[in-house]
Amino acid sequence: MLALFELIRKVGPADVPVLIIGESGTGKDLVARALHGQSRRAARTFLSINCAAVPESLLETELCGHERGAFSGAVRARTGYFRQADGGTLFLDEISDMSLGQQAKLLRVLESGEVMPVGSEHPEHTDVRVVAATHQDLEKLAAQGRFREDLLFRIETVCLRLPPLRERREDTAAARAHRRRRRRYLPRG
Repeated sequence: MLALFELIRKVGPADVPVLIIGESGTGKDLVARALHGQSRRAARTFLSINCAAVPESLLETELCGHERGAFSGAVRARTGYFRQADGGTLFLDEISDMSLGQQAKLLRVLESGEVMPVGSEHPEHTDVRVVAATHQDLEKLAAQGRFREDLLFRIETVCLRLPPLRERREDTAAARAHRRRRRRYLPRG
């Protein structure tokens, strides 16, 4: 973990996309926040979206936004995560769960630096550092045709691999001790 912390310290200031790979519960979100905190974008917005938790039909509007009247129920315009995080960092957790179609749209945004809100005819510029994470082997998924190789190339400028918790016994012991201390001070009733 000390080597990982040192790598975060070095990579944080570099304004490049980072891919974090690790099993569930290993702290991928914490690493993404640490990268943001080390960057020149630290004073700006950090947003996180779990790609696996958003239905495919809503992911584009969540990321890129939509115009009023773009679809049934769009009673007002919505600014997507890319525009909300402008100047900051957007953490795309479980990026491997995006459909190939959504991956193509994400790739276009990453290459052009522009988002096209659903129902709009005008692209909007955005300046966002993307940090992505997954628990899956993206190279294997790419070889199977389930993840775009060009997107993998784009997001994997730097790859950080988190060791599983079973190899970090001291981390789980420290977390249990912290929870016990915190419970002692919680109000009863």
